[in-house]
Amino acid sequence: MTISKSVLVPKKMLLPFILITSLFALWGFANDITNPMVSAFKKVLELDNFQASLVQLAFYGGYFTMALPAAIFVNRFSYKKGVLLGLVLYAVGAILFYPAAAYEEFGFFLAALYILTFGLAFLETTANPYILSMGPEKTATQRLNLAQAFNPIGALAGLIVAQKFILASLQSDDLNAAGNSVYENLSENAKAVVRTADLAVIRDPYVILGLVVIGFLVFIAFVKMPQNKDQEAKVKIGNSIKRLFSTPKFVGGVVAQAFYVGAQIMCWTYLYQYAESFGINNENAVNYGIAALSVFIIGRWVGTAMLRYINPAKLLLFFSFGAIICTLVTIFVPGMTGLYALVAISFFMSIMFPTIYGIALEGRGEDAKFGAAFLVMAIVGGALMPTLQGLILDLGGLGYTDVRILGVPEVNFSFVLPLFCFVIVAIYSRNVFAIYDKNNNDD
Repeated sequence: MTISKSVLVPKKMLLPFILITSLFALWGFANDITNPMVSAFKKVLELDNFQASLVQLAFYGGYFTMALPAAIFVNRFSYKKGVLLGLVLYAVGAILFYPAAAYEEFGFFLAALYILTFGLAFLETTANPYILSMGPEKTATQRLNLAQAFNPIGALAGLIVAQKFILASLQSDDLNAAGNSVYENLSENAKAVVRTADLAVIRDPYVILGLVVIGFLVFIAFVKMPQNKDQEAKVKIGNSIKRLFSTPKFVGGVVAQAFYVGAQIMCWTYLYQYAESFGINNENAVNYGIAALSVFIIGRWVGTAMLRYINPAKLLLFFSFGAIICTLVTIFVPGMTGLYALVAISFFMSIMFPTIYGIALEGRGEDAKFGAAFLVMAIVGGALMPTLQGLILDLGGLGYTDVRILGVPEVNFSFVLPLFCFVIVAIYSRNVFAIYDKNNNDD
């Protein structure tokens, strides 16, 4: 594959590019205000690790459920209408946190998250191929990496809100002088008072987020957006899917994306449990989450610049190796060194999602909207893999160091799951570079 010096974003596409790129930050905020909620709900509602992991199952399960319907909707109407419907669903799910807190039912919160991610599925299914279409195909992967660079900025904002306005205010997370939970030893009546207050703390940022999303909805509704005749042409879904799944590079991309997203969510969700295993509480652990997102942002910008000169598949392979090495340190070197390695993984994860996405959809033309749907459905890896990691953490009890496996606590050992995922991404990138790109046999 020749690395092109073509224009990244044509001037006539600049405003639409900026508007759609802003959505990447908007769903990044939702992703990372939600990751710490696994631990928060566990404490407030006194759940085990598996039950708490259902937060991620509901959140990322919504992507799987709605991605293909979103592509069908876009195929019938347009990218812009897909964006607008996505924003409506996003706002509705966020605002549903208000009645969920009133009823104090975990299932209600899960339903609200599920609906919220219906909206995110519409946005991702629509915005990613839309960005790919906003300029020359030769710079499509780099253009998507640039747009995706704003996703972790929104994610960082979400994490800061989670730390400053949620985790710092949760009474159920308070410890006594001996370092033991105060909440666990309260009477049932006292617990009920704390539970009501803490669920209101969790509720408010989501409700405010819903109102902000409505603002975006109104603004984008009145802006004229361009249409791409090739990618917005009406196509028969059956024929499109048949063409897509006859392309090994696309099929491999869907598989690699599922494992990558699973790895990302596990690394960012269970960072808090990893830190807690040697005495760092959730509020302070968020600082390491912020550090992880910061190096992720740096990696995204550095990677986007490198794509100007390095084959995307080759760069993806190098970054996969970096992630594998850091994950091995996370598993086998407990304590702060392992935590630093866990943070460093984020640098190497930074380019993976948009690069896999761009490689898989390269040359797909009018099939891109349905291809995008399957790549978004692959986000279900973020629903399933953390649940498996939660089961590993429950081995021996509700703590994180109840048993030792291969000489390390179960919380360390649980990161063999992200390790396996990064190996899958490395295999895909190696195959694309060695077979498809090197031999010019993409299709």
